[in-house]
Amino acid sequence: MAAAGPAQAAEVSYATKCVPPAASGLEPVNGTTKVQITAPATAKVGDEVDVVWQFTQAASKNPDLIDLPANSVQPSGVLKAAGAQTADIAMVGPRENPAIPKGGAMVLSAMKGKVKLTTAGDVTLTPDAYTINAFGTDTKCAPTEPVQSSATIKVTAGGGGSPSTSTSPTPTTTPTPTPTPTPTETDSTSPSPTPTPTDDGQTDFTGKLVEVPYKCVTPIGDKDVTSPIQINAKKNGGSYDITVQFKGSVMNSPADLPANSVNPSMDVVLGGSDTGKVHVVGPANTEPIKTGDPMTISDMTGTYKPGATGQSTLSPGVLTVSALGTTTTCTPTESMVSLTLDTEEQASGASGGSSTSGGTTSGSGGTSTSGGLANTGAENNGALKALGLVSGTVILAGVAVFTFMPGRRRLR
Repeated sequence: MAAAGPAQAAEVSYATKCVPPAASGLEPVNGTTKVQITAPATAKVGDEVDVVWQFTQAASKNPDLIDLPANSVQPSGVLKAAGAQTADIAMVGPRENPAIPKGGAMVLSAMKGKVKLTTAGDVTLTPDAYTINAFGTDTKCAPTEPVQSSATIKVTAGGGGSPSTSTSPTPTTTPTPTPTPTPTETDSTSPSPTPTPTDDGQTDFTGKLVEVPYKCVTPIGDKDVTSPIQINAKKNGGSYDITVQFKGSVMNSPADLPANSVNPSMDVVLGGSDTGKVHVVGPANTEPIKTGDPMTISDMTGTYKPGATGQSTLSPGVLTVSALGTTTTCTPTESMVSLTLDTEEQASGASGGSSTSGGTTSGSGGTSTSGGLANTGAENNGALKALGLVSGTVILAGVAVFTFMPGRRRLR
């Protein structure tokens, strides 16, 4: 990277509209964003320079719903270059933030990006739209008024190129925020379609995290929710040990529940070369749950015995949660493939075969629940919601209302 002149920094303020995920049911929020852009004051054609976007105020507050833990929020956005050169500069910040209590100001990390200067003249830098990712869901914020440029780079002719009156946009791709890792898991969110042999001769397969939309039927009504789910597999002879994980899907209990009273299960849907389903079951809560305490759907496990040779897909299916004598059933409204396996047909394997208990296969489709958001407050109303952490409500028993929200604790 070529040398450039001393850095400059200037702050701009602009009206912003933040739109939470549709599954939350929250209304958009109008707030104010304050940004400081840092960039070199001077540079030459051919230089690739660093630019920094620092939030001095985000157009949001954490809602009065749940505390955001440290390192759970990640910003990304677009910085507009104009003047002698036009470009959309992709900006992204690390998932680094202090713990943010309910109702606290949203604290976002500084975003960084690079731009290669191609044309002599003044290049202005103006903040534009940005996205806030928390627990696998995005709240999208965009200006609602013209925004003033925050920094100007004076570019002179140099060895890396020649002056030109035409613009030369720098191709960029808006970065995708990385999902928040669960403390007890390691890098389980990235897809790994090819097998990785283990030392004991078995093979692990890691599925990708998918945001599954569900319609849940509860004892007192229906609810649409979205849940982040991942399906993993371990080869065991000709079969596969399947694990279904809910990522950060926490339920808050409004009533005391005894131990061993909440029981989850799911039918994983097979596709591609194979057909049928894999029944997986999770353990019940081992300790009593007090009113207001969060909990998650436990890891559900079962066995998949392939009934076909080829590429078989596994998608989250119908989720059933039984508690205190009542049942909530959640059915996906869209099929989302989490894992693809290269399979070999086994005797009495799946392929549309009848269901067996304990985690083999049968036919049919699936579900689940949960979701996540952020909530924002704006200057006109401290309780306005735009970055909210709500997603769906499942009611189990007459008084036990469980709100599915992103979270990090998991029942064992």
